[in-house]
Amino acid sequence: MFSWITGHPWAYPALEVVHLVGIALLLGNLVLLELRVLGVAKALPLPALARAALAVALCGFGLAAGSGLLMFASQPLELLANRAFTIKMGLLMLAGTNAAMFHARGGLQKLDTTARLQTALSLGIWLAVLTCGRFIAYV
Repeated sequence: MFSWITGHPWAYPALEVVHLVGIALLLGNLVLLELRVLGVAKALPLPALARAALAVALCGFGLAAGSGLLMFASQPLELLANRAFTIKMGLLMLAGTNAAMFHARGGLQKLDTTARLQTALSLGIWLAVLTCGRFIAYV
């Protein structure tokens, strides 16, 4: 069904580009917001920054998830057997869980120690996701 992805010389590379653009939009905005939560650039009003950054980050997530699903559909057995891919997927679930818990407890309003710890954890998880994503091609 998804043989067009691997059968066309430009399809998979184009999906990779869309995936990278999505990751850039997601993580660029997320890191900016998380650094603000950690106390960098305190002059920036957090509510306005959060509204803008989270909206763009969600668009980036949509691009990355959609393109990632299509890339996965083109070679599911190979990817499921790839240790870096399975670790990446686990880390993505952990990142989502951490974000849901952060927002459920009102982390943007509290900016307490727990919010800062969750933010630091998020930065670490996303760095690990990026690392695993690059290793998929090499393991």
